[in-house]
Amino acid sequence: MKIELIPAIDIIGGKCVRLTKGDYSQKKVYNEDPVSQAREFERLGFKRLHVVDLDGAKAKHIVNDAVLRGITAATSLKVDFGGGIKSEEDIEKAFAAGAAMVTVGSIAVSQPQTFLGWLKTYGAEKIILGADVRNGFVSINGWKEDSKEELLPFLTRYVEAGVKNVLCTDISKDGTLAGPATELYCKVMKAFPHIHLIASGGVSSDEDILALDEAGIPAVVFGKAWYEGRIDLEKLKK
Repeated sequence: MKIELIPAIDIIGGKCVRLTKGDYSQKKVYNEDPVSQAREFERLGFKRLHVVDLDGAKAKHIVNDAVLRGITAATSLKVDFGGGIKSEEDIEKAFAAGAAMVTVGSIAVSQPQTFLGWLKTYGAEKIILGADVRNGFVSINGWKEDSKEELLPFLTRYVEAGVKNVLCTDISKDGTLAGPATELYCKVMKAFPHIHLIASGGVSSDEDILALDEAGIPAVVFGKAWYEGRIDLEKLKK
């Protein structure tokens, strides 16, 4: 199996939670201690972790950098961090707290020149373009707002500018355990075969991950399916 496996820790109030379709009122706490959860992922053999500051996404600035610092101090996981990154101060805060990469989405929509500046300053290896999609359009600010940016033209602009890493989330699938938007991810890979696409949203089982692997998707983020005991790691290691 070639697909990169990336478990997720979403943080609200310092706790490890999952939302359904990005709805903050549909919140479930899975672990009171994200650091212990990160340690467990490392113990199981995962090398990378996707951390989302949901408080930060709502507040429009990083809130849970102390949790990030706790995770990176306690593990050797390669952490990509997103949620609330709206300024260079936020990026510096994330890197200072140990993030290996940051995921930036809303700014790429609302302030393209700022995003391109960050891409140049920090390099394509450290910046992940977040493309959260609802009904074909990119959503921003913790999925509270839909932009007028269609996905493929949005990605085209930034891939041509040097973006190599893209995290694409189908919001309608996220936290639903309804299966990933494989067709959407295949469409993206067909258009941009050289990017490192991270599929996110809807994973319900190890079968879903194996199907994404077969479809040639480079990486996958999963959360609720893991916390609900629906993923058999042994099957994925074969």
